[in-house]
Amino acid sequence: MRSRLLALTSLVCLLFAHGSYAAGEPSADNAAGTTSADSGQAMTSGVVKKVDKGAGKVTIRHGPIVNLGMPQMTMIFRVKDPAMLDRLKEGDEIRFVADKVDGAYTVMQFEPVK
Repeated sequence: MRSRLLALTSLVCLLFAHGSYAAGEPSADNAAGTTSADSGQAMTSGVVKKVDKGAGKVTIRHGPIVNLGMPQMTMIFRVKDPAMLDRLKEGDEIRFVADKVDGAYTVMQFEPVK
């Protein structure tokens, strides 16, 4: 009985150890693992849902944002430079880097998906 309990405990430990290792792997939703040359951060895939030039914001449906610990969702971002909004339109598929700047989630850079 004791050896069965020990074997079961060992098996459970191995399963959980493997799961936590896999959780640290890059997500397949993260633009095939591309990184920004400027920041070295992983770029996230997204689709532009709305551009609000007056407010200096863009709404993006995006995959997980690893550096912010954020799951896949649709949300509003500020942009680092308002001129970035001139290059975006609804429906654009992009890869982007976001960070938290002065308490606001901000698109630091982006590139169109080819």
